[in-house]
Amino acid sequence: MRRVVVTGLGVVAPNGIGREAFWESCVEARSGVRQIQTFDASGHPVKIAAEVPEFDLSLFVPPAHRKSIKLMGRAARFGVAASGLAIQDSGLDLSREDPERVGVVMGTGVVPLELPEIAPLLSNSYGEDGLDVSQLGKRGQGALAPLWILKYLPNMSAAHISLIHGAQGPNSTITTACAAGTQAIGEGFRLIARDDADIVLAGGADSRIDPLMLLAYHALGALSMSERPPTEVSRPFDGQRDGFVLGEGAGVLVLEELERARKRGAPIYAEVLGLGSSFDAYAVTKPDPEAAGAVRAIRWALREAKVDPHDVDYINAHGTSTRLNDQMETIAVKRTFNGCSRTLPLSSIKSMIGHLIGAAGAVEAVAMALTLKTGILPPTINQTTPDPICDLDYVPNEARQKRVNVAVSTSFGFGGQNAALVMRRFVG
Repeated sequence: MRRVVVTGLGVVAPNGIGREAFWESCVEARSGVRQIQTFDASGHPVKIAAEVPEFDLSLFVPPAHRKSIKLMGRAARFGVAASGLAIQDSGLDLSREDPERVGVVMGTGVVPLELPEIAPLLSNSYGEDGLDVSQLGKRGQGALAPLWILKYLPNMSAAHISLIHGAQGPNSTITTACAAGTQAIGEGFRLIARDDADIVLAGGADSRIDPLMLLAYHALGALSMSERPPTEVSRPFDGQRDGFVLGEGAGVLVLEELERARKRGAPIYAEVLGLGSSFDAYAVTKPDPEAAGAVRAIRWALREAKVDPHDVDYINAHGTSTRLNDQMETIAVKRTFNGCSRTLPLSSIKSMIGHLIGAAGAVEAVAMALTLKTGILPPTINQTTPDPICDLDYVPNEARQKRVNVAVSTSFGFGGQNAALVMRRFVG
């Protein structure tokens, strides 16, 4: 098994675009949660989200590929930008690499339909009894652009990234809900470890801040209904949490085989050691209260990494700010790390960026790599009210300096999807 390191970091997040802006915001506890600006949410029960502000993809795409922007959904645009930033950060010139040895693995999820595009088509097809599908078929011909569907295929993030950068190696898209970004990085690590690729662009991109999606998550009972100021609503592990804040964005890591990274003098942020994934098989909408699936994922990640639980120094937690998930994750940490769980710090950057769903684990992996490189633990902000069940060290409210040799990132998704990723501080 070949060793795999992280040589580039690209991020598009609600609290910062680019590695430096994002990390500065995380360290300084700056939230990206705000009133929704991308559409009129005045009539919605939920009016806040963690949006990426003032985003212009043309700034991140070579001129020859800018004509493709109109074929990209918002999530794909974020993914393309994050991949370009990661490659730039790594110092790679992919035009000089063997394209068959460059892979792409992206996590994502539902791609929301842009309602203004389909509203005229639907309105022209209504009769006295509601939507007349036969009329939709007749009147719909020519109403949609020939390539319209390409905006809504989940594999398009990986496809556009590969097209722009000429990556002809292994290519896949993972859609395991909130675990997708973490699994994508783990699968990219395994491609290099088993010599199926030398370089992999791995991460996640997602965007669901959309009128219909917002209603859907509200109907599910997952979103916070707090009337606090927007920046105070996402509060993982806090006693007054009442749901998550929907976010959007992308994170991409350049994964590279160690020896080739050394030969070209690449910046190395961390070494990837292992992935664990499991399924609860408990319920579609609730995590296993005993945390058995989460424990399996973490233990299997540590097993692949050949790391003893006592050697873990920090956990970048899933920490959604929902009552059941945060309780379950606390139980999982206690069951996995036993006596040392009381002294093991964990924190959730979702307190600052909201829940990016399919991109969450990828952006959190960017943060974990930076923690290993800098020795700074980003805080869990909005920790004001203790919860007797959530009683671990969540790095409350302020960043903390700590030498971290081994870290774990956790992701737990709807349906019972679980994933954990292990990284180690790189010492040349």
